[in-house]
Amino acid sequence: MKKSINIIFTLIILCAMSVAFAEEKATKEECVAKCKEVAEMIKKIGIEATIKAVQDPKGSFVWKDTYVFLMDSKANVLAHPVIPKLVGQNWSGKADADGKMFVDEYIMVSQKSGEGWVDYVWPKPNEKTTSPKTSFVYKVPNVDVIAIAGIYLN
Repeated sequence: MKKSINIIFTLIILCAMSVAFAEEKATKEECVAKCKEVAEMIKKIGIEATIKAVQDPKGSFVWKDTYVFLMDSKANVLAHPVIPKLVGQNWSGKADADGKMFVDEYIMVSQKSGEGWVDYVWPKPNEKTTSPKTSFVYKVPNVDVIAIAGIYLN
């Protein structure tokens, strides 16, 4: 009986640990670092090679529960590793479920201060309801590229 209880207890602990690892969440600091890494990569290998690296769904710009995507100052999506069909689309005027023009705010933040955070609501992957999200927006110096990475707040 005692052995059965220990086995059940061990299984419960293992299940809890696997859920914790499966739901590992990215941090704001990681979003900032990854967006700035894009800028360094552009300086070293150029825009086209960087776009290709960001576009890779198995690359270093997809981690934990988030990713970096790229757009230009006119809101044209340049790279999106999770939803590649968005590449080439213009997101100007894109609103969240509450009507907030968050993409226009990406552009405004990038032009006004070069970097900052934009809050909005957006569905988590494979969910239909929206959740609060914040995204770091970083204007890559000397090129028309904005790197964006976000985290869900719940």
